[in-house]
Amino acid sequence: MKSVPFGPGTAPAVIAGMMRITDKPDAEIRTLYDTARSAGIDFFDHADIYGGAMHVCEDRFASALRLSPAQREEIVLQTKCGIVPDAGMFDFSYEHILRQVDGSLKALRTDYIDVLLLHRPDALVEPDEVARAFDELSAAGKVREFGVSNHTPRQIDLLRTAVAQPLVANQLQLSITHAPIIAQPIAANMAGEQQSIVRDGGGIVEYCRINGITIQAWSPYQAGFFDGVFLGNPDYPELNAVIDRLADTHGVTPTGVATAWITRHPAGMQVVLGTTTPHRLQEAAAGADVTLSRAEWYELYRAAGHLLP
Repeated sequence: MKSVPFGPGTAPAVIAGMMRITDKPDAEIRTLYDTARSAGIDFFDHADIYGGAMHVCEDRFASALRLSPAQREEIVLQTKCGIVPDAGMFDFSYEHILRQVDGSLKALRTDYIDVLLLHRPDALVEPDEVARAFDELSAAGKVREFGVSNHTPRQIDLLRTAVAQPLVANQLQLSITHAPIIAQPIAANMAGEQQSIVRDGGGIVEYCRINGITIQAWSPYQAGFFDGVFLGNPDYPELNAVIDRLADTHGVTPTGVATAWITRHPAGMQVVLGTTTPHRLQEAAAGADVTLSRAEWYELYRAAGHLLP
């Protein structure tokens, strides 16, 4: 499995996301886990809200696997907090962060979380409160590294006015067809073009590269915002024709090509999978080890409908 820079070390280019394991029996969760490990994936992504109620998927993961302390040390557990669905709000307060981390530790049956991400930007964030929470969690050994999700450059800079710990990751939506964070800068000065509109605060990919923040691409096969996948979708005939041809060229599946398009980027991104199907996980892992040529990468970009001035 290809590795990418992550914090002071490295991490696999593919992450196994656990948001859809709620109703899976223990045996299926164990099979998914074993398949991930066999493919070189030792990084598992969670969030406190996954599963329809707080800490459901975290609990299902831990109860199904029953990892020994030694087995726990072999993997990276990442979770997120900050969304409060029942209240219809986001919350980065000191009290909420500490409470949610304690809930995640209990659900995951572990003494520490490897990576904690702030899930969605809280408009009412007080950086000093976040910093106080992070300092306590770090000092207590409850969280080893910190990051964000769905944050713009300026939102990250605001946190960094008070937060002392490095922010090692930013989880952002990205696929071949849903790629404004890449496509917008390519057409940045094209008046009247929809693609030219800035939606991420300006240059989030470049910002993360400059500041050593690993981008984690979520929904890597979604056509848009939760409106179905583009793979095999008749609405994307040109794109799928290119994907199928490149899959044959590189000896991988279309899922592998869609993965390779993200991992080819020199930012050293991670692909966050949401699948609970073991063979899809294997296909994605194989794709991460494919290096598309510059011409192939841009051919996929154009076939997805993005403007190349």
